[in-house]
Amino acid sequence: MLDLEEFVMRLFIAINFGAETRSRLIALREQLRSRSRAGNFSFDENLHLTLAFIGECSPKDTGKIKSELETVALTPFEVRVERLGTFSHGTLWWAGLSEDEPLMALQREIARRLTLLGFPSNDRKYSPHITLGREVVTDARPWPIIPFGETAGAIDLMKSERLKGRLTYTSIFKKSAGA
Repeated sequence: MLDLEEFVMRLFIAINFGAETRSRLIALREQLRSRSRAGNFSFDENLHLTLAFIGECSPKDTGKIKSELETVALTPFEVRVERLGTFSHGTLWWAGLSEDEPLMALQREIARRLTLLGFPSNDRKYSPHITLGREVVTDARPWPIIPFGETAGAIDLMKSERLKGRLTYTSIFKKSAGA
């Protein structure tokens, strides 16, 4: 019998959203889908804010990350979705978040801790966003939205995998504020 613990996992650290924020993100994604001829649109359950992409990790490294996240001082803070935008010459569409200091400080702290654990640092400026669709074919341009958001009170260590051909994100560890 195979020991599944021997396999590496593709990991990232994220903020997952409550039902109301997720519903608003789904509505934005559906507006984009209705204005597009084609695209690979994010599944409802995959809408999240990535704080740090880690990549392939062994079970030993995964344990180190969990231990490090356990020590992060997390205080609830507001996250606000305030705009739409694109990357990759307009084919990757996202909902952008306000770059408020509590969010940006948390992201910097997580990146610093991962670097201390030996994971490579990302030299690009962090741009907080939620991917709505990839390979989008549309004549639409980002349109104004009414800002919305919620209080973030937890971060998740997420596993990314393909299950039956479908990209699936699963929380394997959660750090809540005050815990």
